[in-house]
Amino acid sequence: MDLCVVTALWYLVPLYLLVYLLCFIFADADFTLLWASLVGNRPETKLKGLVVWVTGASSGIGEELAYQLAKCGSRLILSARREDELNRVKRKCLECANLQDEDILVLPLDLLERTSHEAKMKAALEYFGHIDILINNGGRSQRSLCLETSTDVYQALMDLNFLGTVSLTKQVLPHMTQRGSGSIVTVSSVVGLAGAPLATGYSASKHALQGFFNSLRTELTDYPKILISTVCPGPVQSKIVHNAFTEELNKPVATACNQEHKMPTSRCVRLMLVGIANSVKEMWIAQQPFLLFYYMWQYAPTIAWFATDILGRKRVQNFKAGLVSI
Repeated sequence: MDLCVVTALWYLVPLYLLVYLLCFIFADADFTLLWASLVGNRPETKLKGLVVWVTGASSGIGEELAYQLAKCGSRLILSARREDELNRVKRKCLECANLQDEDILVLPLDLLERTSHEAKMKAALEYFGHIDILINNGGRSQRSLCLETSTDVYQALMDLNFLGTVSLTKQVLPHMTQRGSGSIVTVSSVVGLAGAPLATGYSASKHALQGFFNSLRTELTDYPKILISTVCPGPVQSKIVHNAFTEELNKPVATACNQEHKMPTSRCVRLMLVGIANSVKEMWIAQQPFLLFYYMWQYAPTIAWFATDILGRKRVQNFKAGLVSI
């Protein structure tokens, strides 16, 4: 090899690695998603006019999804249990976007009432005629130790986060296969990829979602225009922390921590919409150092286990001492 070429490589390779490292240090999503945000389709173009059904739309990530989708020009179906909160979100959508009242359907929905999901699907179709995107965002979190947690809490988490999501998906999916197109986007979590203390049931429900939708994707290879996408956020500013399960079904969370250190909801949702617009199948969304853990679990699990054991032990000790909130 020519000496000049060798010399150039000697300097360029370390420079390339340095740039890559610097990008990773400041990254807040996986590189596929960040690349899509730089050079891919814009949500404002790709999602305009589409009918998007958002569950858990009364607060947190779901509420922010409604606002940003409205600004993209999407027509919306807003679902959650609290109809008054859904109407509030609808009003704000109409204020911040160029949509008409008939472009947004408030459709109260309880994921636990699975026998009602067929009727809700029919109501959505009767109103808009079709559904382009379903965003499964409804669910609850957890903060309790396994040894202190009632089995009823685990049952409730699986019924809501997993079976409720599967039930609604099974109502929407035949419509999409009949049309030959559509997107089903499910909000999972970093704990759907790795374990975490104080969230054994929540983590199990998210692992179940990951397994279900990864398997479902393989069954739909005859429908290349149907996107099955999972979103795995790290810590995000959201009211979900105030509604988390504890060791008993009806016991509320005592306190919720300051969330200023978490990713802003608006940034998380923006990255989600970029992923949807660019058909990203799995999105990792988190600030550092949490994003590093995604890659460690994927590519260096032994190191990840070592780090998790240390951090997990400290978190459990703090929880027992009353120093840990969500």
